[in-house]
Amino acid sequence: MPLNARANNPADDPAVDHLLYGAPALDEGMTRIERLLGARPARGGRHPSYGTCNALLSLGPTCYLEVIAPDPGLPAPARGIGFGLQGVTTPRLVTWALRHATIEAAAERAALGPVEAGRRERADGTVLAWRLSDPYEERMGGTIPFLIDWGDTPHPAAAAPSAGRLMELRIEHPAPLRVRSTLEELGIEIEVARADVPRLVAIIEAAGRIVELA
Repeated sequence: MPLNARANNPADDPAVDHLLYGAPALDEGMTRIERLLGARPARGGRHPSYGTCNALLSLGPTCYLEVIAPDPGLPAPARGIGFGLQGVTTPRLVTWALRHATIEAAAERAALGPVEAGRRERADGTVLAWRLSDPYEERMGGTIPFLIDWGDTPHPAAAAPSAGRLMELRIEHPAPLRVRSTLEELGIEIEVARADVPRLVAIIEAAGRIVELA
């Protein structure tokens, strides 16, 4: 099934906001993505609450790829490294974020934990602020998204280097009906296939090529 048409829609409908490509080290993840997509991610910032740092590439006006890794310069959070990075030894898609205007109600409905506020300042002085559901909440191996709402903050995709366009997102899981049911609760339809282990697969149009990223 093609990615829901609302994925790059800046309206209030639930939409794919970004994909998280986890790596043991940020430079390793950035280099791998540059080889695959032909564009080098721009370093973003650090997340002290989660022990991570990131770099970004745009996949459309309101969708981006976040390369994320443990930050060796930050103390390890009490709950461990966030966003499913604990134990990641090779770069891969670890989870994704769904943009949702009614984030509190949606998080409660899908049992995604409390909604928290976050912020960071870019190198140009622009402050990014957001609300997100708890990324530590168990989400079926990362196949269920955490939720995010940028409010009035400029969307990060607008300032990130372009890597092309996200065309499709597929999900694989041993319990596809459970994943599909939760996604329907969140108001988005994405293909979910049965597989032995949880896996995300993104189809990206990059520099005239079609790239499968998993």
